[in-house]
Amino acid sequence: MQETTFKRTLKLSHVVYLGLAWMTPMIYFSVYGIASEASSGMLTQAYALAFLAIFFTALSYGIMAKRFSTSGSAYTYVKKSMNPIVGFLVGWALLLDYFFSPLIACLTFGLYIHAQFPSIPAYVWMIALNVTLAIVTIIGINFSANLSKVFVWIQIAFIAIFSFMLLRNVTPDVQPLEPLLQTAVPLPALLAGASIICFCFLGFDSITTMAEETIQAEKTIPRAILIIICTAVVLYLVPSYLTQLVHPNVTFTNIDSAGLEIVKLVGGAALSSLFMVVLILAIFTQGLASMTSVSRLLFVMGRENVLPKRMFGFLHPKFKTPVLNILIVSAVSLIALAIDLETAVKFVSFGALVAFIFVNLAVIAQCYIRDGKRSFKETWLYLIFPLTGAGFIGWLLSLLDSNSLMMGSIWLVLGILYYIAKHAKQLRSIRTSQRMAQQEQS
Repeated sequence: MQETTFKRTLKLSHVVYLGLAWMTPMIYFSVYGIASEASSGMLTQAYALAFLAIFFTALSYGIMAKRFSTSGSAYTYVKKSMNPIVGFLVGWALLLDYFFSPLIACLTFGLYIHAQFPSIPAYVWMIALNVTLAIVTIIGINFSANLSKVFVWIQIAFIAIFSFMLLRNVTPDVQPLEPLLQTAVPLPALLAGASIICFCFLGFDSITTMAEETIQAEKTIPRAILIIICTAVVLYLVPSYLTQLVHPNVTFTNIDSAGLEIVKLVGGAALSSLFMVVLILAIFTQGLASMTSVSRLLFVMGRENVLPKRMFGFLHPKFKTPVLNILIVSAVSLIALAIDLETAVKFVSFGALVAFIFVNLAVIAQCYIRDGKRSFKETWLYLIFPLTGAGFIGWLLSLLDSNSLMMGSIWLVLGILYYIAKHAKQLRSIRTSQRMAQQEQS
């Protein structure tokens, strides 16, 4: 019987839109308050620092995607370049990021819609979105990519409108370089803001889970990664620069809803109403892209029998999608009914940062050590840049609070116990087979 495999149909544009959908450009407004407070209002400089911190890791993902053009993301890269056990633990940590991202989408969606329609409980909206995401993801990745394209452009259009309204309010006496050159805010404050803003760039790595559905993945995925993060930094820097220029000393009533407050300040009630609609669409596309990504990661781990192959390694013969994995992710996303947003975000942050560190180290292990690429240029590409990326991300990981680190560590311990139990069972099975063979011979 012929094995069902993924169908390579994704072009560069498809992959870029799926990555931007996961990243969600509208997240600029979601974190506006806490990022502005942490950076003392110097968002432009904080975004520039965050981009530099992520850029080195993005280069490492591009290098590994070109070297190993199969799905599995950090799990595959670390397993093949460093060690299968370390690869499993990185993949296990990455599951935190990917599993909880659709959950966050459902949770956020329910909270926002409930705020608009208080008579309908939030859990109704969460369940409705969860079911819709599962159906759309099962239908096929091309449908998801095309839908993401539309919703991503809607987000970009909103940011453009917001920026245009700010630009109209720029007065002749404004110093255009002031948001970039000011030195009143100390570097530690800017770095604190950058540590929060870095999470706005999470998601570019998700497209590496779609390599086996991408045409010429070894070329397309690295190009898409650079396009995604460069597009994102423009979408973040332009409005932050213009906001600092027009409203340099703005204060907020509620830091959690500061994004909505700044939108009202710039465009009034009409723009704020549009903001809510676009934000809801953005949450939907983020959930769609993240459910697509995690179902592919689970499939790769199932196909290699790291997770039970019969369940996780199954592809639907018609849709060419990992239907069982999608249903599992959808079931896990129902945890949104009983978890708070802060806890979910902590899981995502821990999983993503651990994976980022090891992808940087994987570049060094594979290219610099194993492949012996050590010319002057290659030393920069395969040693210095990855070390810089690992250092930046390690610093960000250290900034997570003790609860985040504790919960992430517990998850890793559970992964270790699972790995030991699985391999102990396999070892017993091998020993039993050997004894039976010896008995037959005697």
